[in-house]
Amino acid sequence: MFGPFASVEKKARTNAANWLELAQRVWHFRRDVLDRPLLQELETRMAALQDLLRERAEADRLKSGVGALEETLRRAGGTHYPKSELVEWVEFLLVAAIVIIGVRTYFVQPFQIPTNSMWPSYYGMTPKIYATRAEEPGLAQTALRFVTAGARPQRVDAPDSGEVLIPLGETSNHGAVKFEPVMGRTWLVIPTQQREYRLLVGRQAVSVRVPFDFDFDWAVRAAFFPQSPGKTNYEALDNARKRFGATVELEVDDGHGRRGRVTYLRTGKFVKAGERVLSFDLLVGDMLMVDRFSYHFVRPAVGDGFVFRTVNIHDARFMVDDQGNQMDSYYIKRLVGVPGDRLEVREPVLWRNGAPITGAAAFDKNARREGLYQGYSNGQPRYLFPGETLTVPPGRYFAMGDNSYNSADSRYWGFVPEKDVIGRPLFIYYPFARWFP
Repeated sequence: MFGPFASVEKKARTNAANWLELAQRVWHFRRDVLDRPLLQELETRMAALQDLLRERAEADRLKSGVGALEETLRRAGGTHYPKSELVEWVEFLLVAAIVIIGVRTYFVQPFQIPTNSMWPSYYGMTPKIYATRAEEPGLAQTALRFVTAGARPQRVDAPDSGEVLIPLGETSNHGAVKFEPVMGRTWLVIPTQQREYRLLVGRQAVSVRVPFDFDFDWAVRAAFFPQSPGKTNYEALDNARKRFGATVELEVDDGHGRRGRVTYLRTGKFVKAGERVLSFDLLVGDMLMVDRFSYHFVRPAVGDGFVFRTVNIHDARFMVDDQGNQMDSYYIKRLVGVPGDRLEVREPVLWRNGAPITGAAAFDKNARREGLYQGYSNGQPRYLFPGETLTVPPGRYFAMGDNSYNSADSRYWGFVPEKDVIGRPLFIYYPFARWFP
């Protein structure tokens, strides 16, 4: 590409050199199949243009030499020249795809934070609740929020008049609100697993579909029980059931032709048909650039945020496909234990090798329960239950989320195989608002 301030002569020399390079490529690939007279003509035109470049000839003479060479190349180029515009675009896109795949595989890869297990260090998908229609952003503001923050509006209207009831499921790390896993599409094209929630208004159900990793309990808590205590949204809804609301058991259709009894949490919110039941923007999780290069030469260090594959970690918490097979996905946690480390949780502090863990600011903030950091929890895990000291085995890593009370991590599904570690986060590139938190 020519510089904007290059002289006419310099542009002409650059153009001539490009044509000469093309001619040399044709000569190398086709000299054994060209007729002798045409081959000699090509060699003569190439030599003439090369002499003009050597002499630093003026632009007009270079243009004439290029024209003569181009006329010969049309007869001698075969599949190398001339090329149709379609072929050139195909070549360009193919090379671009190869470069992008190479960069993603060996150097840097974009990665989206799906859940809030690393919150507030990294944000997963979160809801912005609107209590009334008047608070909802207009069309222009909605478009701006979509561009700058990835905000996608979710508006749920009442199909009937009556109280809003929230279906409750069995206790699980997926939350208190009952849902059905369904297949949906991202950007209307890419198949993906979603969750479908069926709220009841009066005697009619209204469904809400959200990404599988979205914490819908957060939206329900913020919309209907903002004062309910609890370190997790699940705990808050459980406390709401015990303190603020009653439950009612009804026989309903689950939307798939099956009937059964479902326990509903009463919200105390009564609406008329057509009124808003629930209104929120689903804010996209942080999008990071991940360094895939460094770990080929250095081992992951305690305190690193690190990304790994889940294909060799078997647990019911991970997403499954239509056949019930676990889907391979990427997770991000913080590395808290390398082979040989001894770990223990003494709430709110995580201990490593007999002392409070160090190596990341999040460790210190959790230990002091500073700001939004709530400290490390024993919870009800499979590993690191109260009083247990755990030793990390060879070839394995122990991963925990900074949001310990809302993180399904190595405490529940075990160790991360060394071979499945992908890389470490470099920086947040989207949403733009997160550049200056």
